[in-house]
Amino acid sequence: MEWLAGHWRDVLDLGASHLYLAGVPLVVGLVLSVPLGWVAKRWGRAYPVVVTTTGLLYTVPSLALFVVMPLVLGTKILDPVNVVVAMTVYTVALMARTVADGLRAVPDHVEQAATAMGYKGLRRLFGVELPLAVPVIAAGLRVAAVSNVSIVSVASIIGVSQLGDLLIDGYNRVIWGELATGIVATVVLALALDALIVLGSRMLTPWRRAAGGHA
Repeated sequence: MEWLAGHWRDVLDLGASHLYLAGVPLVVGLVLSVPLGWVAKRWGRAYPVVVTTTGLLYTVPSLALFVVMPLVLGTKILDPVNVVVAMTVYTVALMARTVADGLRAVPDHVEQAATAMGYKGLRRLFGVELPLAVPVIAAGLRVAAVSNVSIVSVASIIGVSQLGDLLIDGYNRVIWGELATGIVATVVLALALDALIVLGSRMLTPWRRAAGGHA
């Protein structure tokens, strides 16, 4: 607490950077995963291709991906964009299969009923299928959020500042207060994102709350 009392502004700044580097890819990755998941669900032969390809992306070591990004994007090694793009890749790798599985979990009779009511194509996707898939997608998004917060810390090694700086500096200089603050702040950030996703999921599925209250 003594160390934190003298450095709380620095912790807030690093926390804001960490939130940006982990949160923006979460949103962008989810948006990109929706069409991939829809393709995998729509055409059965595409499912193993999407799942396998995105699964392989997640096996790439984070540090290697952070270093390669400047070569691919033409950016500088310290540019935060490198981390944002790399984390977006990881998010898509996690979420593409989740979205596909969520959409595939929608009962056939529900889709048929929606089609009979005039819901077709994208209208059925956004009006019926995605809302019903929200619980499955939210569960995957919670895993991706915690994963992003954890992996982003590695970016301190290449000089991109966030809460990982506290971990590295605290360990190297044997400042236990700084190290403990970095660990706690990272956990709190992950829990906050998780809670936000849970709240968003509940807001998007009011019928689940109604069913629970009725029961």
